[in-house]
Amino acid sequence: MRLEKKATVISTSVAALLVLMKMTVGVLSGSIAVLASAIDSLLDLTVSLFNYFALHNSEKNPDDNFNFGRSKIEPLAAVIEGTVISLSALFIFYEALVKIAYPREMNFMTESIWVMSASIIITAVLVIFLNYVANKTKNMVIKADALHYKTDIFSNGAVLVALGLISMTGEMLIDPILGIGIAIYMIYSAFPIIKEGILMLLDAALVEEDIQRIKDVLESDVATTDYHYLQTRESGSHIYISVHVVFNVSISLYDAHVVSDRLELKIKELFKDKNVHIIVHMDPYDDSEINDIEDAY
Repeated sequence: MRLEKKATVISTSVAALLVLMKMTVGVLSGSIAVLASAIDSLLDLTVSLFNYFALHNSEKNPDDNFNFGRSKIEPLAAVIEGTVISLSALFIFYEALVKIAYPREMNFMTESIWVMSASIIITAVLVIFLNYVANKTKNMVIKADALHYKTDIFSNGAVLVALGLISMTGEMLIDPILGIGIAIYMIYSAFPIIKEGILMLLDAALVEEDIQRIKDVLESDVATTDYHYLQTRESGSHIYISVHVVFNVSISLYDAHVVSDRLELKIKELFKDKNVHIIVHMDPYDDSEINDIEDAY
């Protein structure tokens, strides 16, 4: 089993444990903050299950129906996860406003404090593990999952502080006000995940820094005279690159092919943690202007 899939299995198990703990105490205590945290963990559980499904399918080999594989399931999963975070934040925001309008007492304060303390410790260990996997694999789904659980640490910590303050002061408004703060932070954290996933689904080019590194490789090879139509895109853990390389008209097809293979290897070295797919069109002369005229018609 791939490390990424093991990570989703572990995060799913942890989310299930946190849901059971928080939901029980949240319902019994009547705390909006604890209940919001329980709902967030329930969504974590759902998202982690979906992430496992996404990673399981994204690693399938290309076939007759999906000639380029299913790698775009990964950015799709990231967009869905970011959207789920945002929707759960809106629900928390609504529940907080309801409690401000209709205040109610909280019970089982001691139990709530202990559960939230345990949740912070468990989630922190999970985040450390997910960050390790994300840095090692560069997987977008795991990166999104790590960020999601990282927001849980802050929200759980805020809930714990709020419970402590409520226990000492008896001021119930602290609970819904904190819930509003958590909701805003969750939406703020979800935006980069959604943006990155959408850009990948739309086949956005690689960042300018990566494109320049590719250009440096193409321009450094003395066996070629020029290049044009450099196109790049990223899909999950895969990078796709297409370029027209111009050779001297007298070069043999064999020699041109050897040079193209050399360029491919050098470019792949730039992205060691990714699956790089390169198409090099071997042109005996610069036909970019001719093709531009044809495209205009």
